[in-house]
Amino acid sequence: MPEQSTVFSQVLKHKGFFNFSELYAFCFWWFREEQYNVTEKLYQEKLNAAGKEIVIEWEAWKKISDYFKQKIKVKWHILGLNDAEVEVDGKKVKTNKGELKLTVDGILERDYEETWEKSPTNKFLRGIYDKYIIKTTIDEYEDRLFLKANSFFEDTKAFLALEGKK
Repeated sequence: MPEQSTVFSQVLKHKGFFNFSELYAFCFWWFREEQYNVTEKLYQEKLNAAGKEIVIEWEAWKKISDYFKQKIKVKWHILGLNDAEVEVDGKKVKTNKGELKLTVDGILERDYEETWEKSPTNKFLRGIYDKYIIKTTIDEYEDRLFLKANSFFEDTKAFLALEGKK
């Protein structure tokens, strides 16, 4: 099993107006621009009296080398999503209203191809390799991943702040 370390974990909460389809597209294209592969692991939609409840799980990943892989997991939970209209510069614009909770986790995965997993001796050697030989490289990749995941988080917050001002 690959070794994983979570280097970033934040939760973004937003209550009010936002355009769900534009937010979804913004987040997806943010990852594509940064050359991440995005997999949608889960998409559930339920309709109840308060509106739609949507649960989405994404896994965005990028290979850094034959040993390291970056993962950014995004969990969406939207409650009470309803269509709404707001007035912008005297014109009515269609948007949505509801509660959004985004959980963002940045994970650095080592030995993702499990080449060091073939025997107990190899696993032991991987521990030595990680702890003593490439420690500074691991720290550097963790720092880069932290900055990248934080950038996604802050860009999404900024997008919602702009959307909420409609």
